[in-house]
Amino acid sequence: MQKASQEALACSSVHSSHILPSKSQDTELSFQAYAEPFYTLESTPVTGSAVFSSPTVTSVSSNKSPFSPLLSHSYVSDIHHSSDNSSSLNDSFDSLWLLSNESMGPECGSMYNGSSTDESAQPCYSTRYHRIIEMASNMDLKQLLIACAEVISEADIISFSERKIAASAAETLLDMIQERVSVSGEPLQRLGAYMLEALRARLLSSGSLICKKLKCDEPSGPDLMSHMQLLAQILPFYRFAYTSASVVIGEAMENEKRIHIIDFQIAQGSQWLSFIQAVAQRPGGPPYVRITGVDDSESAHARGGGLELVGQRLAQLAESCGVPFEFHGAATSVCDVQLENLNVQHGEAVAVNFPYVLHHIPDESVSTSNHRDRLLRLVKSLSPKVMTLVEQESNTNTATFSQRFRETLDYYAAMFECIDAAALARDDMQRINAEEHCVAKDVVSIIACEGNERMERHEVFGKWRWRLSMAGFSQIRITPSVTTAVRDMLKEYSPSYGVAEANDAVYIGWKNKALVSFSGWR
Repeated sequence: MQKASQEALACSSVHSSHILPSKSQDTELSFQAYAEPFYTLESTPVTGSAVFSSPTVTSVSSNKSPFSPLLSHSYVSDIHHSSDNSSSLNDSFDSLWLLSNESMGPECGSMYNGSSTDESAQPCYSTRYHRIIEMASNMDLKQLLIACAEVISEADIISFSERKIAASAAETLLDMIQERVSVSGEPLQRLGAYMLEALRARLLSSGSLICKKLKCDEPSGPDLMSHMQLLAQILPFYRFAYTSASVVIGEAMENEKRIHIIDFQIAQGSQWLSFIQAVAQRPGGPPYVRITGVDDSESAHARGGGLELVGQRLAQLAESCGVPFEFHGAATSVCDVQLENLNVQHGEAVAVNFPYVLHHIPDESVSTSNHRDRLLRLVKSLSPKVMTLVEQESNTNTATFSQRFRETLDYYAAMFECIDAAALARDDMQRINAEEHCVAKDVVSIIACEGNERMERHEVFGKWRWRLSMAGFSQIRITPSVTTAVRDMLKEYSPSYGVAEANDAVYIGWKNKALVSFSGWR
């Protein structure tokens, strides 16, 4: 998710990591949306129980977090679906590959497993792709996108002569997709328009170039701020992050006289205005509050200045409320943060906030430097009284390209439906620009880029929990006040949003898909 404040929403937003067990028992979690019936979420391996926080509270047992593929309308599940939710899409692709292999004979099956000579490969691949193109006219847009991604995925691993055949088939499929997508169409059509460009870039091995071009074409600071503000107004995800963090940090710091909050995504600083106002009302007088804000280039560009602007704004409010206050700006990349940048002092109660930021930090799958775990160990060394984590419920870190594509398709299809719920006109240029500059670049990064060029590396809560536990953190129990605050906040949005609690984490989702998780640690 692109970085932003409560008033400036980031790129909203959506694999099996080699550091985790590859398989575990699947279970189910019921997930309730306002004024809608219960529905089931399927997920990655974690254990615990789920308790709904909605106008009607119901409990169910579960040993899985609320993460599942999108199962709305005519769109069907991805590779993570259970046998109980088998889809026509997967049946279609099973039939497609089976039919292709049967028509190509046993030698093609051995070729596909890597035991054939190059001479026998060309007719085999040619037959395979010809059959895919034959069936493509009967596919819906989602099926067509997945078929194209599968061909491009295969092109990444085959020989040069075979790659030319795959590239030709992919180009044919891309041309068919081009006819069905539109930036002013239905949610899937709009998402498809950006996935189309990402697939083209990957096929041409130009993912890094298109990412750089998007950066060069970035709008002016005021325009970018306007795009972020629009998404922040119509989507609840940043309000969810800051509402939850404010409640948990406030509870943890209830009796502290000196509070130091380290925010690794300070953005515009708006998330701490209500916190300052709340501590100003404490019986016996307000505590001394210090906030350290870590900056990022996108927020600095949007605000049109450095962290001193954030500090001035917060200091003015604190003074008006009678709260002793100090702001410290750490104008450095999160990956480069060192202990001296955080300015921690003796006698402070430390709280650390990670809202939609850790997935941008490279881990061991990208570099032996493993900045993600290094930063977590650094934070743990501060002995924080509480650390809050908000991340998107999506698996795009270490998955294969094919799995990553399906995951991204399902996740962002739900995200575009969320945007659609705001009832903005399909030809509304403000919405089109916001999607292009604050969402499309995430999609392009996930699909077209690899290595250091890929900035979006999401993990689902089960994997974050494992990673944080390995860094020495212990999860704290989320109190009912958090889910109550989130439930009240969601009443301002579409009834298709829902909230659930499981494994000591709080999730919000759209229809039957969990999109974001919040958890607290120490």
